[in-house]
Amino acid sequence: MARKGQKFKTYSFELKKKAIEMRLQGIPKAKVAKELGIHDVGRLKVWVRKYREHGEFGLMEHRGRRKEYKDLEREVKKLRLENDVLKKWLEILAREGKS
Repeated sequence: MARKGQKFKTYSFELKKKAIEMRLQGIPKAKVAKELGIHDVGRLKVWVRKYREHGEFGLMEHRGRRKEYKDLEREVKKLRLENDVLKKWLEILAREGKS
């Protein structure tokens, strides 16, 4: 559990990607951690799992960006709804034109 004032080590996207590539080549976790200077060997397991579930997006830092993602999700949902309405409208026009 985190303690008040505790500092956490952060790793760059490139380092995470390199570590995952090494793990996928079959190099042991301990060796990868030692070569790349990763203090927590368990982190590698988490990174590999996130990479398998979400691809490179899973390796990116997501803290502090949730509002932006919510807004984008809403925008995508709105645009999809508009596209569906327009497609239905075009189908109606096409049917009326053929009749």
